[in-house]
Order: sequence, then C-alpha cells, then structure tokens
Amino acid sequence: MNARSFTDRDIHLALDGELPEDERAAYQAWLEANPDMKARSLRFAADNAALRGLFTGVLDEPVPARLTAVVKGDAPKRKGTPPWWRMAAAAALLVAGGLGGYLVGASGFGLGPDSDDRMAELAIAAHQTFAADKNRPVEVDGSDPAYLTGWLSKRTGLKLVAPDLSDNGFQLLGGRLVPAEGSTAALMLYADAQGNRISVYVTTGGSELSKGTYTLAGGGPEAVYWQEKGYGCAVVGTLPPAELRLVAKDAYKQLLAGAGLSQS
Repeated sequence: MNARSFTDRDIHLALDGELPEDERAAYQAWLEANPDMKARSLRFAADNAALRGLFTGVLDEPVPARLTAVVKGDAPKRKGTPPWWRMAAAAALLVAGGLGGYLVGASGFGLGPDSDDRMAELAIAAHQTFAADKNRPVEVDGSDPAYLTGWLSKRTGLKLVAPDLSDNGFQLLGGRLVPAEGSTAALMLYADAQGNRISVYVTTGGSELSKGTYTLAGGGPEAVYWQEKGYGCAVVGTLPPAELRLVAKDAYKQLLAGAGLSQS
C-alpha cells in the first residue's frame, strides 16, 4: 500500500486540530522528511497568531444585525437593490466566521471565541507543532533550568520558572519561543517515562481572572488554562482529563510563586 501523500491542506488541518488521529504519526513523519513543509507549517502557525493579534477586538464584536437580517431574508426589500448585496453580506459573515470562529447554525449566529479560547488555541497549536518533533522540539534544552528560564524571561518580559513536575512523573526537556496574541510566549516541554509529552505555555495578556479547559472542535490535545491581567498560562496534553488537571494545577502554582503572584 502506498503511503498517504500530504499537502498544504493537511498542514492547515493539523494546525486546526482536525487531522484524523490515525493519520497524525504519518503526518509527523512526512514533516520530518520534508523540511520545507515543516518550515511552512511553522510559518502558517505564526501567520495564524499574527492574524488573530491583528483582528483582536474586531473579532469580539457581534455580527451587525443588518447583515444577519439580509442573509436570513428578514431585511426589508428595497426597490432596485442589486442581488449581489445579499451575496456580499453572506461573504462578509463567512469571512468573519473564518477568522473568529463564528458558529453559523439553524438557531442563528454565534460569537467568536473569547480571549481565553484564543490563548488556548495558540497553546494547542504550539503543542501540536513541537511536542511530536523528535529531532528538535526545543530551542534550549532543560539541562540548566536557570539558564533556560532566564533566556525565556528576557524574551517574553515575564518572570519565569520551569515548574518541577517530577512528582507527577514528568521531566523538563527544554523550551522555546512561540507566537502569542500580539507578542511572544514561552513554551516549556516535558516528557514522562512512557514518552507522553505535555507543554506549559506562558504569555502576557488577559484582562480579568478566568480559568477553564479547552479542546478544538476536531478533538486532540486539551488545554487547561488560567488567565489574569498581564499573565496567562495553558498546560496542554493528551493525558486523561483528571490527571492533566492535577499536573496543570501543580505547574500553575509554581509559576505564580516564581512570578511573585498570589493564587486567586
């Protein structure tokens, strides 16, 4: 049987968490065998982050009522109104949906993901891109945690520590810089004895205290996140939910202590 041939479309599916589970190992092998495609995947991930940063605020605005009325056919008819107007309105809504994750259903039009979800999406994208990388998952290894966190802190503007997750069975592999919402985030990668990998994504941002979990619509890794003004963290992995939450809680407690913040 011939090996599956992957394309740019599969890169987008993988970044969106929509690539079928049974194709992910072959996809990662394809990326490793095609450095140009791997570079393209990283560029697409950075472009996604840049687009979301560019449209921050705009994507949180509700879809104008006049546009939803036109698409639903509820708007008053105007004499001489060209038929392309309705098509243009529909296109505008589709563009909004593509950028902000608007949900269009029989019940009407929903709103795009909030800032917590966007941070979690970026954390999941970074995890999917680097956790499966067998050759160079990190830029700086974890043999010297103090050097690693000093390097990451300088470049993110955050006071960082590398959480000690050995009690949870995870050892620090290292870290790297990844895209964030209009800035740069720190990504620290961990692995256990079975080869399971989790990542700790930390960034500036956030306007109010919030916490929760997030998974892409197509499934895949789960993100457990906390966010408050000027600080956001997401722990991502494919562990059983209860186990991932325990690890995330331990990591978050250490991150807050290292940053001199109190846990709310």
